[in-house]
Amino acid sequence: MREISLDVCELAPPEPMERVLDALEAMAPQDRLAVLIERNPLPLYRILERRGYRHCITARPDLRYDLLIWRAP
Repeated sequence: MREISLDVCELAPPEPMERVLDALEAMAPQDRLAVLIERNPLPLYRILERRGYRHCITARPDLRYDLLIWRAP
């Protein structure tokens, strides 16, 4: 299992979502994607669920978010 890091801060929408979805397509089933993002990506969550992914998001003190995404078993 690998954890792939992706920083999408300072990108204008919809580029952060596009980059996340592209990274997920390139991952092996057991990999996890760790995303650093500037806003809580609410529209992304429904897409992840439909595609069989789970996620966990944590707010950081610097007003950014750590988003971890993995394939549901």
